[in-house]
Amino acid sequence: MSKIKVMSESLANKIAAGEVVEKCASVVKELVENSIDAEADDIKIELKEAGLKSIRVGDNAIGMDKKDAKLCFSPHATSKITRDDDLFFIDTLGFRGEALPSIASVSKVTLQTAQNEVGTEIKIEGGKIISETNCALNKGTIVEVSSLFYNTPARLKYLKSETTELINITSFIEKIALSYPSIRLLLTNNGKTILKTSGSGNLHKTIHEVYGLNISSNMIEIKNSNDDFDVYGFICKPQVLKSNRNHMITIVNGRVVRNNELNKIINEAYYTYKPDIKFPVVVININTDPTLIDVNIHPTKQDIKISKIEELKSLLYDTIKDALYQNLLIPKIEINKDYNDVKEEYIEIKTKEKTPVVKEEQAVFDLGVEDKKEETVVINEELKSLKLYPVGLALGTYIIAQNDEGIYLIDQHAAEERINYEKYLKALKNEKTNTTSLLFPISIELSASDYMTIKDNIEVLENIGFVIEDFGVNTIIIKEHPTWLKKGYEEEQIRRIIDLVVINKKNFDRVKFNEHVAITLACKTSIKGNTNISMDSIEEILNSLVKTDNPYNCPHGRPTIIKFSIYELERMFKRVMN
Repeated sequence: MSKIKVMSESLANKIAAGEVVEKCASVVKELVENSIDAEADDIKIELKEAGLKSIRVGDNAIGMDKKDAKLCFSPHATSKITRDDDLFFIDTLGFRGEALPSIASVSKVTLQTAQNEVGTEIKIEGGKIISETNCALNKGTIVEVSSLFYNTPARLKYLKSETTELINITSFIEKIALSYPSIRLLLTNNGKTILKTSGSGNLHKTIHEVYGLNISSNMIEIKNSNDDFDVYGFICKPQVLKSNRNHMITIVNGRVVRNNELNKIINEAYYTYKPDIKFPVVVININTDPTLIDVNIHPTKQDIKISKIEELKSLLYDTIKDALYQNLLIPKIEINKDYNDVKEEYIEIKTKEKTPVVKEEQAVFDLGVEDKKEETVVINEELKSLKLYPVGLALGTYIIAQNDEGIYLIDQHAAEERINYEKYLKALKNEKTNTTSLLFPISIELSASDYMTIKDNIEVLENIGFVIEDFGVNTIIIKEHPTWLKKGYEEEQIRRIIDLVVINKKNFDRVKFNEHVAITLACKTSIKGNTNISMDSIEEILNSLVKTDNPYNCPHGRPTIIKFSIYELERMFKRVMN
């Protein structure tokens, strides 16, 4: 007797629903994306008990006639693709024709739709049409889904709490709002408004509507393109970093996507501007030819493959890095006007010249442009145009300086770390390296695996100025090293560089290796906190800091300098009361 049988349509839809409909947010996603594909510019999402009881999505889109309203619940029924070649030119959010039949198979659905004429109402339970009638409705479509998974108890028990389901739905609607700022969106739960956007078409305004003033006021606009990709959006300044990647939003051809390579390159562009455990807030739109992306990988259509990914990564990295560099920041301490609490705020660097009053009896350190006759554009002009008077050292850690605008605290370790980092990085990038021979070679014994790694990457060490020879079992000797190693710390620095070669043995990247070496050596060779230094050393740090490419952050992303304005100081001491 034959054992193989064709499963019923109902069973097949329930199985498909397991991939398409995982939770309440999955239903919201599919319905909202259908509204967008149908050219809606006003979408309302009404939830009861975070969608656990019901989900209602209404729009003002083109609607459907009676025939299409019934047909849309059939498996693989779609208006978006008709032939094989269409898979290479997908410009809609949906195209599989799986969503509505999958949702209908595991819930109770009421569909109302109209095209400026008598509307159609269809009711379905468990995938079966219960009724089909006319209804009064303006142009558009309303889909209400209730009793989700009522006929599949095994899936019903995996639905999360009301709070978790609401968070998931809200997160998705936030992303849709940022993807389509020209669409008015309203999300309510039990009659209470959760999120509302104006549909203004202004992405920056939409960021404000979604995330609030603190984030929207600290965003930097970016725009760039190459032969294959156009990039536009906003990235955050380093002071509004988050503890997870949830706010790193990438949108490809209008579709919010998950792509680890893109997230990684965006995060790397913030390298030295933030700690490793923090992540930026970004909203980046990427537009490209549909033939360069493949969205037909997973039913959710959020995982995509991108052709020419290396070109896109390079474009993103350079664009973000340049934008951050041109918007470097000096942190400013400001007093909360309501509670007189001290809080940290950031002011944007203004490229305008300042003329501080110089007192003759004070030593002045001109952190300014060396030749003021040159009319070149100078990034970091805020700090480079300041004239700071060194005052002393507080707590053995913070250099105190002042000018006619206020008081500046400079973290001596962070400042020297930035100075040393850029010095080491420049030396590592230099094609010609000066070396010094050792009268007594340094012997380094390694484990067998580390020894093999070093031998396999010996050219990396040779290229930066080391002369290395074997010296017994799993042992090497250093006969020459580059002159830029700090005197008195040569062996310690050499061992750290060798450790970095071992750590980076997989997917070795010379640029990242140089960065890691520069950061590691800079951190270990810079003045530590709680170390009293002389006024001469203070002068040297101040004069060297201004010559760096980025004087505002240490290579780990911490600020090097913070400003207390005269006004804020006087407010703290009640010398002014407004």
